[in-house]
Amino acid sequence: MKKSERIADLIKNRFGLVTSAGEDMQGFDELANILNHRTHRRYLDKPVPDELLEVLLGAAFSAPAKSDLQQASVVVIRDKDKQEAIANMIPAMPWLRTCPVLMVFLGDSRRIRRICEMRNKPFANDHLDAFLNAAVDAGLVLMNFIRAAEAVGLGCCPISVIRNHIDEVAELLELPDFVFPVAGMTAGYPSEDGYLSLRLPPAVNVHINSYNDSQLEPEIDSYDKRRDAIFSIPQEKQRKVEEFGVANFYGWSEDKARQVSSKERDQLAAYLIKKGFNLG
Repeated sequence: MKKSERIADLIKNRFGLVTSAGEDMQGFDELANILNHRTHRRYLDKPVPDELLEVLLGAAFSAPAKSDLQQASVVVIRDKDKQEAIANMIPAMPWLRTCPVLMVFLGDSRRIRRICEMRNKPFANDHLDAFLNAAVDAGLVLMNFIRAAEAVGLGCCPISVIRNHIDEVAELLELPDFVFPVAGMTAGYPSEDGYLSLRLPPAVNVHINSYNDSQLEPEIDSYDKRRDAIFSIPQEKQRKVEEFGVANFYGWSEDKARQVSSKERDQLAAYLIKKGFNLG
């Protein structure tokens, strides 16, 4: 990030659209760091000090929590055999094997249930919202970790694919009832700058007073073209060509539609029920 860059420049870089918002704001603050976020999957062979990780996790767990219930936990994986086992589950992500830090962020509804038992009180909200609250708490903690890590020069990559192997991960980490993996996280000192991913425009995801997606199709078409102009997905990276063929124009929306055309993680509900959650 250049010292002369303004927030408006960073918004333009992120969305590919010119804006007057933030024109008079210089870019060296937390807002600019957020707008300049990049995912990092390649790291230097340099350990992250335990003291630094302690501070980052402290910042992570300073995130907002639903009703101050604090229903998130994390497993920091220091055992190389366990790290290797997770990497073997997901061979398409080789950085899981080599990252300096590997963690799994958890939704944790167990703690508050145990506290209710300790204080001889009923846990009256044993329904779907108990799962949702814990999942949201874990997501907020995960995002806070990323913000803190980037502030000190680390890079991160959340790994939602661990939920494709939720039973195996839960067994490996010895997760008890009412605890579930939300996402893995790799972290370390980046070995390269990383790629700034163009995001959907506010016209698609910001609604005023009521939800309105009447202009979704033209907005997505425009977004596809802006993103393709910056980085065009090569033909060899097109998904499921055996099923859908080779697209003449393969934009973000075509890629994502093909990605979600296959069922995955349909074992999640069964896992949660097995772990004691009432999803009614």
